[in-house]
Amino acid sequence: MFAFIVRRVTQALIVMFVISIIGFGIKYSFGDPVREMVGINVSAAEREAYRDQLGLNDPVVVQWVRFVKNAMHGDLGRSFFYRKPATEVILKKAPATLELVIASALIIIVLSVPIGIYAAVNPRSWLSRLFMGASIVGVSIPVFLTALLLIYVFAVELHWLPSYGRGPTAELFPGWESNFLSWKAFRHMILPSIALSSIMLPLFIRLIRAEMVEVLQTEYVKFAHAKGLNPTRVLMVHAFKNTLLPVITVGGVQLGIMIAYTILTETVFQWQGMGFMFIEAVERSDTSLLVAYLVFVGVLFVIVNTVVDVIYGLVNPMVRVSGRK
Repeated sequence: MFAFIVRRVTQALIVMFVISIIGFGIKYSFGDPVREMVGINVSAAEREAYRDQLGLNDPVVVQWVRFVKNAMHGDLGRSFFYRKPATEVILKKAPATLELVIASALIIIVLSVPIGIYAAVNPRSWLSRLFMGASIVGVSIPVFLTALLLIYVFAVELHWLPSYGRGPTAELFPGWESNFLSWKAFRHMILPSIALSSIMLPLFIRLIRAEMVEVLQTEYVKFAHAKGLNPTRVLMVHAFKNTLLPVITVGGVQLGIMIAYTILTETVFQWQGMGFMFIEAVERSDTSLLVAYLVFVGVLFVIVNTVVDVIYGLVNPMVRVSGRK
C-alpha cells in the first residue's frame, strides 16, 4: 500500500509540474503587469525600471523558477483589481464555492443511490422507466438553463426561494462565512445547489443502475440468494458494495469537474464564489487572479483525484497490486 501511495503522489507531483508550466505560460504571455499597476501616465524609462524591479526582464527559466517557489509558499501573484494577494482573494471566495459543491454532492448521493438501486432491481416498473427517462433529459439540459428554470418557477412564480446572492451568512470559522448556520442563508443555497447537482445526478443514477444490473447477474449474488440470506443484505452488502468501485472513481473526477462547473451556476445566481470571481477577473483583465484561480483549481483537482485513488486502492486491493484501475 505504501508503494501504491508513493506512486500516486509522484504522479500528482508531475501533474502539478505541468500545471505550473501552463499557469506561468499564461501569466507570461498575456497582459502587461506594469501597465496594469502604473497606468498610462508613466514614462517608458520608469516602466522599464519597474520591470527590472519586478524581475520581468529576467530570463524565462528564472522567472518560472521564481513563480514555482512563490507558489509553493502560497504566493500566486497580486490581483490588479483588488490590490491584494491573489491567494487571499481566492481563499476568501473559496468557502462559498466549496459549500455549494458540498451541498450538491449530498443531493447527488442521497438521490442517486436509492434511485439507481431501485431502477436496477425493478427495471420494468413504470417508476424505473420514469427515472431513466428523466435522467436522459437531465443530461441533455445545460446547467444555466436548469438554473434559469428554477429561478422562474420557485423565485419568480411561486416566491418560495430567493433567486440570487448568499444571504445573511454567519462565520463558521475565522475567514469562513457559511450558509449552513441559519435557515435564511440556507434558503439562498437551495436553488444553486439543485442546479449544480443536475449536471452529475443523471450520470450517477445511470452509472449505479448499470453497475448494479451487472453485479446482480454474477454467480456469487445468485449463490447468496440460494443460501437463503436476507435479500436486503444480499443487495446492500454483497451487491452494492461491489458497485462502489467505479462509482468512487467517476465520483472523484466529477467532483473536480463540478468545481469548474460552478462558474455558470454562480454567474446565474450571483453567488459570490470562485466561479463568479473568475468571470469578473476575465471582464477586468485581471491576469494575475486568472492564473492564480487556474493553478488553485488545478491543484485542488489533483489533490481530490489523488485521495480518490488512495481510497480506491483501499477498497480494491487488486488496484495497488497491479498498479492499474
